[in-house]
Amino acid sequence: MSDLTSVAVYRRRIGASLERVWENVHDWEHLPWLHRESFASIALEEAGDFGWRARIGLHGEARPEIRLELVLGDDECYVSRTLEGPGARSEIWTRLRPVDASHTDIEVEFLLPDVPRARKGALGSAYVKLYTLLWDQDEGMMQRRAFLLAGPRGAPAGASLDLGPETELVGRTPLRVELGGRPVVVSRLEEGWVAFDALCPHMLGPLDAGAIEGGRVVCPWHGYAFDVRTGRGCGEASRLRLAPPPRVELRGGRVLLAR
Repeated sequence: MSDLTSVAVYRRRIGASLERVWENVHDWEHLPWLHRESFASIALEEAGDFGWRARIGLHGEARPEIRLELVLGDDECYVSRTLEGPGARSEIWTRLRPVDASHTDIEVEFLLPDVPRARKGALGSAYVKLYTLLWDQDEGMMQRRAFLLAGPRGAPAGASLDLGPETELVGRTPLRVELGGRPVVVSRLEEGWVAFDALCPHMLGPLDAGAIEGGRVVCPWHGYAFDVRTGRGCGEASRLRLAPPPRVELRGGRVLLAR
């Protein structure tokens, strides 16, 4: 680090436990999905006790690519190093300090090579702006996951919900509802009404926020796709399956969900 210049230090209290933060650090898959404004793609090279290493595509006209290595330190530190591409040799050190069961303090220091004195302030501001956005998005994901992990995981047998007249619902779908405390998406496809569980089985991602195209819904956290008619995972998610959804029933021109 002796030939690197510290251009800024970003400090923040995150509304998530240290466990959720470390889970997020290990989660390389979410980068081009949750942070789609910043990252275009990711291809993992290696992952293990040391951390992970991957090639990451960035947004921009030239579609630049970097080779990034995230190395774990002790229980309170990790470092991201750009090995190749724009920003090569830069290091970002993140230090963590648990506050309580639902809060963690972070300190992120940005160290860059060959920094002209006149550009230090602008570069530091750019990194702080970027990491404010990234941590905003990460915090939202971690808080939602913590909330869902602590809540009910299924509706009791016999539970039902009257959604209203079919003629009024057609223009409002896809519709997110809750049955027994669990979120469900109800939609109208060409072949008829369908309901599917709104929690991605991978990490409880919000499938209710994903667009339905060609009978598939894609999780906005990690890009895992599912057939909304069968619940089966597609492609990389083929080993996964959505939780069984409630039945969609038509009674007297009304749409009902039932377990």
